[in-house]
Amino acid sequence: MNTSLLCAALLSIACHTSAALSQERTDAGPADDPFLWLEEIEAPRALAWARAENDKTLGVLQSDHRYRRSYEEALTILQAKDRIPYVSLGRRGLENFWQDDTHVRGVWRRTTLESYRSQDPRWETILDIDQLAVAENRNWVFKGGRCLPPEERLCLLSLSDGGKDAASIREFDRDAKAFVAGGFDFPEAKQSISWVDGDTVLVARDWGEGTLTQAGYPFVVKELKRAQPLTEAREIFRGQPTDVQTIPFVLRDTESQLHAVGAIRAISSFEHEYVLFDRNGPIKLNLPKKAAIVGVASGRLLVKLDEEWALPGNTSFSAGSMISYDLADWKHDPLRARPSLVFQPGPRQALSGVHRTKNLLILTVLDNVQSKAFVYKYDQGTWSATAIPLPDNANVSLSAASEQADQVMFTVSNYLTPTSLWYFDAQSNSLEALKTTPAQFDASHHVVEQLEAPSRDGTPIPYFLVRPKNTRFDGAIPTLLNGYGGFQVPLLPSYLGPAGRLWLEQGNAYVIANLRGGGEFGPRWHEAAQAATKQRTWDDFIAVAEDLIRRKVTSPRRLGVVGGSQGGLLVGAAITQRPELFNAAIIQVPLFDMLRFTKLGAGASWIAEYGDPAIPEQRAWIEAYSPYQKLVPGKPYPVPLILTSTKDDRVHPAHGRKAAARLAALGQPYFYYENIDGGHSAAANLIEYARQLALEYTYAFRRLCLE
Repeated sequence: MNTSLLCAALLSIACHTSAALSQERTDAGPADDPFLWLEEIEAPRALAWARAENDKTLGVLQSDHRYRRSYEEALTILQAKDRIPYVSLGRRGLENFWQDDTHVRGVWRRTTLESYRSQDPRWETILDIDQLAVAENRNWVFKGGRCLPPEERLCLLSLSDGGKDAASIREFDRDAKAFVAGGFDFPEAKQSISWVDGDTVLVARDWGEGTLTQAGYPFVVKELKRAQPLTEAREIFRGQPTDVQTIPFVLRDTESQLHAVGAIRAISSFEHEYVLFDRNGPIKLNLPKKAAIVGVASGRLLVKLDEEWALPGNTSFSAGSMISYDLADWKHDPLRARPSLVFQPGPRQALSGVHRTKNLLILTVLDNVQSKAFVYKYDQGTWSATAIPLPDNANVSLSAASEQADQVMFTVSNYLTPTSLWYFDAQSNSLEALKTTPAQFDASHHVVEQLEAPSRDGTPIPYFLVRPKNTRFDGAIPTLLNGYGGFQVPLLPSYLGPAGRLWLEQGNAYVIANLRGGGEFGPRWHEAAQAATKQRTWDDFIAVAEDLIRRKVTSPRRLGVVGGSQGGLLVGAAITQRPELFNAAIIQVPLFDMLRFTKLGAGASWIAEYGDPAIPEQRAWIEAYSPYQKLVPGKPYPVPLILTSTKDDRVHPAHGRKAAARLAALGQPYFYYENIDGGHSAAANLIEYARQLALEYTYAFRRLCLE
């Protein structure tokens, strides 16, 4: 298992820009907020409030006659023994993390490709998290690991208390199937650790006072030797406390040869600065800030660009491109090496996935929110691309890649067709469907359409409508509208599974909106609704709702909205700006009080997305949409269902708590449920996830459907 901690860190963090720091700052929160006490996550009063709210919500929704059926059907689907066990392709076989009714916390296991091809693979257990939790009397949630190449025998495993982002990291021996006695062992923290060799790691974590950024992430990287106490680790790089965080950087090729060691300063969630450790001193790379090194393939260093880059000599690369350097030239002089183009997106395209195999590069490319996969081969100074003949009109995602051979796995999915797993061997040019998810609902009565809605400024906003074939277009179909629209993250087609069983089969509709701020069309689509222009995301979502009503697919009485995290903020903005359009709102682990978001959880890491409420000019545009402040007397809102988690140390549960408390103070009805475990996913296991789904769809039926 080579689960990268880097990708997750870079996708979910942001910070102050240097320009922002030079501006006048002010207090980010109102002094008269009566619900500040709910920001104390585990204070007895706040927890007692949350338990009382849970009791009220569960008392109503779980007593509804639809809840039990929804819960049992959701759990049956989630725990199905015949669902696809997704795997990695490593040196030691195919590895999978699996949860079901007997492995509630999960089991890490492995098999062979030959066995995996069978209907009932033979699995060898590596680590049983349920047994570990019992043995250690801990509430462990497995967060993956990073193994030492090339043998990949020793791994640094992340174990979280209840699903928090903060995790304990311990060294594990996959051959002995046991934690290494006296091995590397790091107490709970938000931390990033990379192997240099078998006795050396680079560590970014909380080293004591003054070593965390405002967002709560580390900015000091130290080198730690085996058997050395943390107190003796040697500092090798220090970022800035105004960064989001600093993480170690270790560059290897597919043969596990080490080519560079350094650090990455995450100046914001979208801006990075790479520093290499050289015998003559640190070297700051001259890459643009919105660039990311993604690895080495075919003797080339690969870099993804999220901004346009003009070089001397009339050479330029557009935003969303991938470029490469000759690795030997780059190592000899990283500041003067010249890159060449690998991939450049068209007007409606975006690079969605990058994997390397032993000799090749594999890319998946979005084209109008449909995706295709390509093999890229470097030969005689140029890259050539060959399409992989996977099914059309679907979302194609890279699932796994081998660095020991030219073999990859893809998932192919759309809203109504069960997900399939495909295996491609580039050496033999063979493609086979390995596994398919059994149908989880009857999709024969529904159809998918890709439509567009004109936003307030005239920009066409694409969305997918999954509706009954026999729609009468009289505004009567109960419809749930889902969106996200932030951080350059796309919402892509995927099999609706539980939603199909619990919602679509009842003759209802489901809509997925591809809003500006997301990543469906690359960096420019994101930048079009960022910071001062974030209102465009909310405008786009409202435009899709209005378009559904105009087409008479649904009506305000039958229309609900749903979204999580940034999507929860989206729903909050929609129901406070245009409450008359909606009759239901499912608000999952949301941002809500945007005037205090930088002071809650990891909120300061998202300033690049929203702006800084401590700067008057930026506070003005945030205050114009912050849902918490927009909940006002005398304005009826659709009765929302707000869900969050006590263990969410990314988006603080106070956002959801305070939204519910403010609605209560206004005399407005609402439902609120706070799961104790789960972290930012709000569910730590399949049982908790089934409960969440049952609560959501029971609520949706009560609000949108005829009795």
